[in-house]
Amino acid sequence: MSLLRSLIGCCLALALALFAVRAVAQQPPAVERIASGVTSAGQDVSGLTVAEAAQTLRGTFGERLRRSITVRASGLTWRLTPRRAQVRFDALASAERALDAGRTAQGSPVDVPLAVRYSNARVERFAGRIDRRLRRSPRDARLSLSVTRVRVSHSRRGRDLDGRRLAREIGRALRDPRLGRVFEPRLLRPRPKVTAGKLRRRATTVITIQQATFTLRLFKNLKLVRRYKVAVGQRGYPTPRGRFAIQSKQTNPVWSVPNSPWAGELAGTTVAGGSASNPLKARWMGIVGGVGIHGTDQAASIGTRASHGCIRMHVPDVVQLFGRVPIGTPVLIA
Repeated sequence: MSLLRSLIGCCLALALALFAVRAVAQQPPAVERIASGVTSAGQDVSGLTVAEAAQTLRGTFGERLRRSITVRASGLTWRLTPRRAQVRFDALASAERALDAGRTAQGSPVDVPLAVRYSNARVERFAGRIDRRLRRSPRDARLSLSVTRVRVSHSRRGRDLDGRRLAREIGRALRDPRLGRVFEPRLLRPRPKVTAGKLRRRATTVITIQQATFTLRLFKNLKLVRRYKVAVGQRGYPTPRGRFAIQSKQTNPVWSVPNSPWAGELAGTTVAGGSASNPLKARWMGIVGGVGIHGTDQAASIGTRASHGCIRMHVPDVVQLFGRVPIGTPVLIA
C-alpha cells in the first residue's frame, strides 16, 4: 500500500511540474524598457517601451515640427513650410534611438536627437533666394560733371547675408523642436572702396570745356575759380567730346607734326619747342591721342572753331592754367 502511495505521489508531482513548465512557456516575453536617464530632444522617455516612447514623442513634438520657418530682414518676411522643406519626423525611429542609447549609456544621462529628415537642397535654395533678394553691392562715391558744375555723389554701404550660415541654422531648427523658428539674421554691410571724402581729396582739380561757348572752366575743390576763352576744333577736325584726363605736361613742347594733308610740307616732321614755326606755344597739356590744351599766337582765333582738334588758349592764360593743373586732372569736353 505504501508503495502505491509513493508511486501516485511521484506521478502527481511530475504532472504538476509539467504543467508549470507549460504555463511558463506560454507566458509572453518581458518587453524591454528604455533605461533610466534617457531623454529625446529633452523629453524624458526613461522607463517607457518603444511604442510608449514613440507615442509620447509624437504627442510632444509632432505639432512643433509642423510649424513654418520664418525669416525677417530689412522689413521683408519669408516663410518655409515643413511640407516645402520635405520634413519627415519618424517617432518610432526616435524611440528606438533612445532604447539603443540607454543600452550603451550604462546608467549615465543621455539625450538623443529626434529622427527628423528634410531636403537640404530645398533649404539651401530658400536661403539662397533670401540672400539674392537682400544682396546689394556697395556704391562708390562718383564725380558728377557737367560743363558748369562739379559734384560728388555720396557713397553707399552694401548689404549682404551669409546664406550658407542661414541654411545651416534653419536645418538645425528643423531637426530640433527646442530651437526657435523665427530668424532675424545679421546683415553684412560691406564698405565702398571710394567714399565722398576720399573722392573730394582726390578730385581737387577739374577742367570742363564747353565748345558751344568756347569756354574752359577750372574748378578747385568742387568750386569754379576761373573761366578762360578758348578756340576749339574746326568742323572737319572736331575736338573730341567725352570725359578724359590730363595725360602729360610740357613746357615749350616739341611739335610732332601729324602726317596729314593740312600740315603741308611739315607733315611727318618734328618742330622744336619754342620755334617760330611751332604752333604749340608756351605750354602743352595732353588729353587724348594728339589732342591737348596749348597756347597760341593767333589771338584772333580764340572764341572760334579754328584748330585741328586741340584747345587753344592765350599764352598768359595757358601759362597760368598749366601751373594749377596736375597730371590726372579730369577733363570733360562737351
